[in-house]
Amino acid sequence: MTLNDDALNLLFREARTHWQWRPEPVTDDELHAVYDILKNGPTSANSSPARFLFLRTSESRARLRPALSEGNVEKTMSAPVTVIVAYDTRFYDRLPELFPHADARSWFAGNEKLAEETAFRNGTLQGAYLILAARACGLDAGPMSGFDRARVDEIFLGGTGWKSNFLVNLGHGDASVLYPRAPRLPFEEACRLL
Repeated sequence: MTLNDDALNLLFREARTHWQWRPEPVTDDELHAVYDILKNGPTSANSSPARFLFLRTSESRARLRPALSEGNVEKTMSAPVTVIVAYDTRFYDRLPELFPHADARSWFAGNEKLAEETAFRNGTLQGAYLILAARACGLDAGPMSGFDRARVDEIFLGGTGWKSNFLVNLGHGDASVLYPRAPRLPFEEACRLL
């Protein structure tokens, strides 16, 4: 089974990164639906290290404002939801529950470098799944870096052992302001068949 053209267009071919938003809310039910899809994406040993903070109110986004680079302020303040995609550096404490087939916790406990690398890599994957799940649920996404990670961690993640990775604005994008799609590298330049 493969996805039809409509699904591929929704997820990839016609999907765009948005920075301006129509005044339509994003409901808690929609956010639950997005998470219920993205949580099924693969991670190493089912580690699921990503943590998602859904900033839904103007007050929560105002707390984020001082950590944003200048070019990301307006697009974030006007977004219905901003997601802090973070990762749990102690994700391995949940492995007895999430990966009961082996003593996977012992692979990471006491090896901070491996745990950090695994959490970052797999949390990043889960952040990408968030974008695709949001698109599948009829939302648009505006992923971005351009923020002070240490400040975000201090404001939102203190005492959790979580670290911020990137931000994603969610909502119903205003397609009328989008630039033409930028080019992508062709297969021959980006890939090697070995």
